[in-house]
Amino acid sequence: MPELLSPAGNYEKMVAAIRFGADAVYLAGPGFGMRAAAGNFTLEELGRAVAYAHARGVRVYLTVNTMPREWEYPALRDYFAALAPIGVDALIIADIGVLFLAREMLPGCELHMSTQANSVSAAACRAWASLGVRRVVLSRELTLEEIARIRRELPPDIEIECFVHGSMCISYSGRCLLSNYLCGRDANHGACAQPCRWNYRLIRAEVLEEKRPEEPIEIQEAAGETFVMSSRDLSMIDHVAELIRCGVDSFKIEGRMKSAYYTAVVTNAYRMAIDAALAGRTEPDPAWQRELGSVSHREYDTGYFYCNAGENALTCARGGYIREKAYLATVLSYDEGTGRALCFQRNKMSVGDAVECLSPGRVGRAFVCGGLWDEAGEPISSVPHPQTRFYLSVPFPVGEGDIIRGGNSDGIC
Repeated sequence: MPELLSPAGNYEKMVAAIRFGADAVYLAGPGFGMRAAAGNFTLEELGRAVAYAHARGVRVYLTVNTMPREWEYPALRDYFAALAPIGVDALIIADIGVLFLAREMLPGCELHMSTQANSVSAAACRAWASLGVRRVVLSRELTLEEIARIRRELPPDIEIECFVHGSMCISYSGRCLLSNYLCGRDANHGACAQPCRWNYRLIRAEVLEEKRPEEPIEIQEAAGETFVMSSRDLSMIDHVAELIRCGVDSFKIEGRMKSAYYTAVVTNAYRMAIDAALAGRTEPDPAWQRELGSVSHREYDTGYFYCNAGENALTCARGGYIREKAYLATVLSYDEGTGRALCFQRNKMSVGDAVECLSPGRVGRAFVCGGLWDEAGEPISSVPHPQTRFYLSVPFPVGEGDIIRGGNSDGIC
């Protein structure tokens, strides 16, 4: 049974991932992670997060996947010393110096080699394993056939992990200097400004490479915006059974910078797809694609899984992000006698609105907001103020942590 590994950019996102079916979560502490702008976790929050996850049978992997310079190692030593009592299940590492320091200071902690290490062969995986690595996160530039061959060449005790959903990068396994060059933010230290996703203006009508003037670079424009380097997002939801047959041990979802709603929806969709495949279902459910269409994303693509890097796998996305449905409220409790759910408000909701409820293990269920009440039980016509607790009439049982979202809000941001 493959592991479903979900992003946890902060504590709220971690809870959402676990509630909606993650077997493991990956997150960052206060430093040395490749998503410096995510909420991340303090050392105290890490302790609480590990306790919360372990109480529910979920593993926690901590990213330590930057490439530290010499002057950063004293702080890294202090960090590892502070991590010792917290009990994370594994460290995700990209740098061989960090690997050896982790072996020295955290000998009981499992080690995973990050996709930043560009592992593209069974030989590379075996080499990392000889240094104490239990799992290798394979390079995103591999095809499905290559992944299957690597798995066949490896013993079962060397695990492989693959990204199956989320943002892609035009650089080789994310090692990029463009952000550092343009605005002094080092992508390899977790501070990428994502200049590949910026909207660029063309001064000339065409882009030609000096030695290949007969091969103009295709520039795609949508709604007055031109994206030269911004790749489509990866989605393998329709190919989960194939990934399982390839022997992938862990299915990884990208997105620590995304919302808790994104984490819940994507985790839930892949949980349903994995469970269906393991139960023998061969055809994907179109409803899973509709769920993934409800979150913020660029155009979806299967990345390199079915073509190599020379076949334009990462065609530029046309236009901006597709807007996710509004996250209206979180269910706190439900009273079957009254059919009312006590909710915590996220965005404005009014009587008569078309809404949906997302529960673990099923796609969104649509209904019309037929009644709203304040905490005192007085009828109200809308809930306009954030973080308000209120009662909502729901025509079916719901559970704590279920999500109430808007029914119709597709479009381009």
